[in-house]
Amino acid sequence: MKISQKGLYALQALMTLARRYGNETIKIRDIAIDSDLPEKFLELILLELKNARIVESIRGAKGGYRLRRAPDEIKLSEIIRLVDGPLAPFGDADQLRNLIVTDPDHRALYGVFLEVRDAAARILESTSVADIIDGASTSHKRAGAKKKTKKAALLSIVNKGTRTK
Repeated sequence: MKISQKGLYALQALMTLARRYGNETIKIRDIAIDSDLPEKFLELILLELKNARIVESIRGAKGGYRLRRAPDEIKLSEIIRLVDGPLAPFGDADQLRNLIVTDPDHRALYGVFLEVRDAAARILESTSVADIIDGASTSHKRAGAKKKTKKAALLSIVNKGTRTK
């Protein structure tokens, strides 16, 4: 499974919106600052989330973005599939099942990929945005320098998974 930079940013932006769920809207600039994200790229991500009816935008002086649903109703799998596509390294589960049937020489390999995909999907489908903000509530309060160091380490992990040869 690959999570792109865009997917990671979408999840981070949703975490910021979820922390303030039930309050007033949040301006893109404030989401970008709070999540340490590039504002222009964030605009495109929020537009995609808006089109998928995950967030809504309000115009005007007090305008901005907010979640359309409660954070516990938004599953990580929904966001990753929206932004990055299927959760499997070789397409979706149906494609893997088809490869298991049509390619007997590599059936065991595709079977392992299907098991990995299913395990990842189970975790992502059972984890909501609320779950991750509850688990991150203490780490979110750390100093900015520590946040950037931790983020740099996470990004190196994410980027390693998205490289191709």
